[in-house]
Amino acid sequence: MAVSTCVALVACACGPEATKEDTDAKPSSPSASTSAEGPSATPSASARTGKPSAEPSGDQPAPRTIEGAIQRYEQYLHALGREDIDTVCEVAGPAAKKAQDQGLGPCTSTYAVVFQMISPAQKKALQTATVDPQRIAVRTPDKIEMPVEAVRASATFSESDLGSYTLEYLKNDWYITD
Repeated sequence: MAVSTCVALVACACGPEATKEDTDAKPSSPSASTSAEGPSATPSASARTGKPSAEPSGDQPAPRTIEGAIQRYEQYLHALGREDIDTVCEVAGPAAKKAQDQGLGPCTSTYAVVFQMISPAQKKALQTATVDPQRIAVRTPDKIEMPVEAVRASATFSESDLGSYTLEYLKNDWYITD
């Protein structure tokens, strides 16, 4: 129970500034045009004119689909298992901000504590964890519940170990908001 409480609290401690920057820097899914350095048959208007586009720089918006939400949550789970604080705080940024506003520390310090509460076997399991799409709950097209029962991993997780999360589509990507 302590781990899920800390995870929930840590998830609320990351600031939105880091979330936007990290979101802009990291694609949420591979696309057919993964070689962005090569010449493009259809260069963007901003590349030709030097003017900024309305889209996040360099990356396209994440898919606003159930699959996109699952992929983003799996990214979070894998990062949690690797102790990748930057990715964890990026994905959990909105929830972490809420926790920080309620008196918890910043995401980076809160998740440092959470990492210590996860066993080595659980960390290893999280690195390859997947989500069973049959076990998630779509509340709205922009809000999806990821119960702990949906996590498929070589280790068992409970509400007290990992907890359940809500992902919402914000600023062209999926984020943990609760």
